[in-house]
Amino acid sequence: MYNSADFIHYSVIACSIITNSISVGIGQGLTSYAALNAINRQPHARNDIIRVALVGMTLIETVAILALLVAILLLIDTSTHHTYYSRLAEIGIACAISITGFVVGLASCAPAQAACHAVTRQPLLSQKIFGLMLMTQVLIQTPIVSALIVSLFIQNQAMNTLFLSDSLRLIASGLCVGLGSIGPAIGLSIFSYAAIKGIGRNTQAYSKLLSFTFISEAIIETPIIFCLIIAVVLLFVVPRPETDNLLEGIIFLAAGLCTGLGTLGTGISSGATGAAACTQIADNPEAYSILSRTSMLAQGIIETVIIYAVLLSFLMILFK
Repeated sequence: MYNSADFIHYSVIACSIITNSISVGIGQGLTSYAALNAINRQPHARNDIIRVALVGMTLIETVAILALLVAILLLIDTSTHHTYYSRLAEIGIACAISITGFVVGLASCAPAQAACHAVTRQPLLSQKIFGLMLMTQVLIQTPIVSALIVSLFIQNQAMNTLFLSDSLRLIASGLCVGLGSIGPAIGLSIFSYAAIKGIGRNTQAYSKLLSFTFISEAIIETPIIFCLIIAVVLLFVVPRPETDNLLEGIIFLAAGLCTGLGTLGTGISSGATGAAACTQIADNPEAYSILSRTSMLAQGIIETVIIYAVLLSFLMILFK
C-alpha cells in the first residue's frame, strides 16, 4: 500500500510536466512555423513578425511554467501524514493541471499563428494586431489559472483525506475543471484565429472586430466559470464524510463529470458561431450591427445548455 501511494504521488508529478511540455512544445513549434512562412512571404515585415512570434511563444510557455510550479510544490511536500487515500486524491491535481494545460497549450498557438499571417498582409497595422493577439492569448489561458487554484486547494485538503469517498470528491473537483476547460479553450482558439485573420483581410473592420471580440470571448468563457463554481462546491461546501461511503464518492464523480463534459459542445459551438460572425464582419463591416446581434443571441442560447448540467450537478451534490 505504501509503494502504491508513492507510485501515485510521483506519477501525478510526472504527468503534470509531461502533458504540458508536449502541448507547449507543439504550440511553439506551430507558431515558429507560421512565423517563418510569414517572413518568407513578407521579408520587409520580419521584425514585426519575429516580435509577434516571440511574445506569442512566451505566453504559450506560461502553461508549462504553472505546471512546473505545481510539480515542485508536490515534490517538496515532505509531510509524513499522508495516507494511501491522500495520495489517491492527488489524482485530482493531475486531472486539473494536465488536461487543462494540454488543451490550453495547443489552443494558445492559434492567435499567434493568425497574428503572424495578419502582419504579413497588413504590416502597417502590426501594433494593433499584436495587441489583439495578446488579449486573446491571455483569455485563452484563464482556464489554466483556474486549474492552478483548484490544484492548490486539492493539495491542501488531500493530506487530511482518510476515506475513498473523500478522495473521489477531490478527484471530481479536478476533473470538473480539467474536462470543463476543453470546450471553451477550443472555442476561444477558433474564435481568436478568425478575429485576427479578419483584421488581416480588412483593416477597416478593426474597431468593430475589437469590440465584438471583448463580448464574444466573455460569452465563450462562461462555462469555465460554471465549472469553477462546481469545483469550489466540491471542495468547500460538501462536508467531509465521517464514514467511508463509496456511493457518495461515485455521486461526487458523476457531478464533476456532468458539468465538466457538459461544457464540451457548448464551448466549441459558441466559439465556432463567433468565428463565423468575425469572418462575415470582416467581409461586410456595414452589417456589423445585425451580425453581432445575431451571433450574440445564438451564443446566448447555446450557453444555456450548460445551466442544465450545472443544475443536475448541484442536485446530485446537495441531495445525495
